[in-house]
Amino acid sequence: MRIKPFEALRPQKGTEQDVASVPYDVLNTVEAIELSKGNPKSFLHIVRPEIDLPLDTNIYSDAVYNKLAENFKSFIDNKTLVRESTSCLYVYKQKMGEHEQSGIVTCCNIEDYENDLILRHEKTRQDKEDDRTRHVETIKANTGPVFLTYKEQDAIDLVVAEIEKTEPLFDFVASDGIGHTVWKVENTSELVSLFEAVPVFYVADGHHRSAAAVRAGAQAKVNNPNHTGDEEYNWYEAVVFPANQLKILPYNRTVKDLNGLSIEEFMGKVKENFNIVDGASSEPASANSMSMYLDGKWYGLSWNDASEDDPVDALDVSYLTANLLAPILGVGDMRTTKRVDFVGGIRGTKELENRVDSGEWAVAFSMYEVSVDQMMAIADAGCIMPPKSTWFEPKLRSGLLVHSID
Repeated sequence: MRIKPFEALRPQKGTEQDVASVPYDVLNTVEAIELSKGNPKSFLHIVRPEIDLPLDTNIYSDAVYNKLAENFKSFIDNKTLVRESTSCLYVYKQKMGEHEQSGIVTCCNIEDYENDLILRHEKTRQDKEDDRTRHVETIKANTGPVFLTYKEQDAIDLVVAEIEKTEPLFDFVASDGIGHTVWKVENTSELVSLFEAVPVFYVADGHHRSAAAVRAGAQAKVNNPNHTGDEEYNWYEAVVFPANQLKILPYNRTVKDLNGLSIEEFMGKVKENFNIVDGASSEPASANSMSMYLDGKWYGLSWNDASEDDPVDALDVSYLTANLLAPILGVGDMRTTKRVDFVGGIRGTKELENRVDSGEWAVAFSMYEVSVDQMMAIADAGCIMPPKSTWFEPKLRSGLLVHSID
């Protein structure tokens, strides 16, 4: 795989904790307003610029992108972000409890994405992809790195371990308790060479950011009559992690109603395709099982092994959809239905209980997590996972390192 150092825009040392923000897509506008309150340096003013406009502003309106341009210029002018004088790579280590993962912050080539050397496992929503494309084009920058993974290489691990023995550029614990440490790598030739032995990258998290970055780069190429292939817009920012270090949490589901069924009728139909245990744990212990919260009580659902012929059909979320959500609850397209909501595992199963107990949702399903090997096998097969199948934690912080494409 091709990786490339870049001249990053970054916070001045000592201000990184004020600047760094959670990704744009893990919170809504109201949550972003609250999280950025009293902090003009928060990168949420860049990734969610609507927070500086009236609350009823359409998040896809011209006013939002105009505010984005204004905010980004202000971050540059007042030196909230400063530009590195040389092209570098970076090691980015995250710590969440006992879990640690270390990746390389770099740039990937848009042609490698177009030629399926950067493999995907999800489809994108057009409105979100359009938004992030316009976001990149408005400020000529990748503001949120894409989360990529690769099948681990011992030689790369050894180099990263040596870098981590040196003095970091940034080192802080965010308000959510997750540690973020960044080392600058100025001597980049060894890592660039070692990644040539990596056959493919996989998009772990950030399918919309990937598609948007590639679209913006491709359009810049069309707009440039003197295109050579050496321009910065041919590259986009990513953090690449070895697969054996990653942690996937479950992506749970809630459903608005029981499709006109009484609880007794619903349970009778569920028993046709599932083994049911009353009073089960809120978290399933293994694959081919899940926990269901209904009417103030947890039930354990299990079934025989799904077919291994299709790696997508073998997923628990696929079995749930094919044998309960679609035939019993009448749920249609999972990408567009408003009757289902997806709840990241980081929120815990108590969030599922609260939603159902509130009366706003009728039933919730606590899933067993998808493995990284399953995700890569699906991407290798050229298949697409059901929407919202994987929730990666910890999330990358935005604003620590920004890639300019002009």
